[in-house]
Amino acid sequence: MNTLSEENYLKCIYRLWQDKGQKISPTAIADALGNNPASVVDMIRKLTDKQLISYDKKKGVELTAQGQKDATMIVRRHRLWEVFLLEKLGYHWDEIHDIAEDLEHIKDATLADRLDKFLGFPEYDPHGDPIPKANGKMAKRYSTTLADVKVGGSCRVVAVRDTTSQFLQYLQKLSINIGTKIQLLEKITFDNSLVISINGEEPKTVSQKFGESLLIDM
Repeated sequence: MNTLSEENYLKCIYRLWQDKGQKISPTAIADALGNNPASVVDMIRKLTDKQLISYDKKKGVELTAQGQKDATMIVRRHRLWEVFLLEKLGYHWDEIHDIAEDLEHIKDATLADRLDKFLGFPEYDPHGDPIPKANGKMAKRYSTTLADVKVGGSCRVVAVRDTTSQFLQYLQKLSINIGTKIQLLEKITFDNSLVISINGEEPKTVSQKFGESLLIDM
């Protein structure tokens, strides 16, 4: 049985591996969790002893087969709870992440499967992240960002990389949700900001960081 803290580390390593697909250093984990490096090194030792991760300085931190399975199930529970909170309890998409952070640690053996069935076996959570199935498989994960689109191109929002309440509230202010259509009208060379049209409406200028935080499908 893994502790809450151990589960948070496993999920963090899982997300870093998905987002970056490259060497995961203790510093990267510390930055992602906001923890001090000494505590990260201590946790790496504990997870290594439990054979949930492996670590060496050249390869970085990697999940073992068991670590990958455990992390995937934590993510599965988290994303199912997000769907439940939004669709069944009426929470907004900028509220559900923090609540799901607590609910994901409930370890009842059949709860996630029952929740999945109750919700109609959703493939994606409200932020557009694919929900792992009980066997670990999941739907397509998108990686192209709005910043990658060529000038004149049109796209559809499929997910968000940034799930902070500040960013999600900003999206709501701009009337951007999963499924919103966006056309890239101009890239400003001075600071790489983007001029976009949302659902065919008047142009708005957004930052490069904004563009890199939206995942799209052409």
